[in-house]
Amino acid sequence: MAIETVGVVGAGHMGSGIACALALAGFHVTLMDVDAQALVCAAESVAAQIDEMIARGDVEPAEKTAAMARLASTTNLRDVGSRDLIIEAASEIEAVKHRIFVDLTPYLSPDAILTSNTSSFSVTRMAGVTDRPEQFMGLHFMNPAPSMPLVELIRGIATSKETFDAVDAVIKRLGKTAVVVEDYPGFTVHRILIPMINEAVYALYEGVGSVLDIDNSMRFGANHPMGPLELADFIGLDTCLSIMTSLRNGLADSKYRPCPLLVKYVEAGWLGRKTGRGFYDYRGETPVPSR
Repeated sequence: MAIETVGVVGAGHMGSGIACALALAGFHVTLMDVDAQALVCAAESVAAQIDEMIARGDVEPAEKTAAMARLASTTNLRDVGSRDLIIEAASEIEAVKHRIFVDLTPYLSPDAILTSNTSSFSVTRMAGVTDRPEQFMGLHFMNPAPSMPLVELIRGIATSKETFDAVDAVIKRLGKTAVVVEDYPGFTVHRILIPMINEAVYALYEGVGSVLDIDNSMRFGANHPMGPLELADFIGLDTCLSIMTSLRNGLADSKYRPCPLLVKYVEAGWLGRKTGRGFYDYRGETPVPSR
């Protein structure tokens, strides 16, 4: 089927970024969230992200006007049910994602394709709570979604070829690169990336180096654009912990044990940039290492 209309459930950082990329590519997008204020913030975020692209010369000003006209918002889940493609982009909490798909089911059109932007949870298990596992798959955008070129396409055990081809065509229209991965915890990007971040936290926990020394080691020693602890703050420490827990539970290997220091930061509510404190303190003019 040809996809022209898309519903995005969840108006947080990832949901607004995905909506931005889709609207710029010509799709009609309905962004849904139960929090009306989150939708206001999301619209402002989309506009700001497009302004950054205009400043870089990647987008013409007229494209912003057209994209914003293709973006609608709603607090009612019913309003996204008639869309050709629905992308769940809620918090990385499996029970929340399952609840969304259960609640969405009565409003779906027969041909609607369901996807999740999950970064670690079982696509097959999520598909199992719906009435259409053959029309369900994982669609994992990288952060920030408008500018990052990679998307992971994850088939569940029942995903049909027609569903996969239709979603793959969307990614091609977005001008992004797709990688096809199997439905295992963490898929590929986070299966490799998050344990590296967790190991960096262990290095800090064990006193191997300071926050800045660990980050500079990878920035200048491995040519990474961002150090692993800075990157953890950018992703969100709660998300990093959730993914590490999913890897440990799904693969039953002790090498995926979350570092106790990562757990402690999350328990303290120091989740990174979004809360103003993580491995760096962002409350001043410039970030300051916390340790």
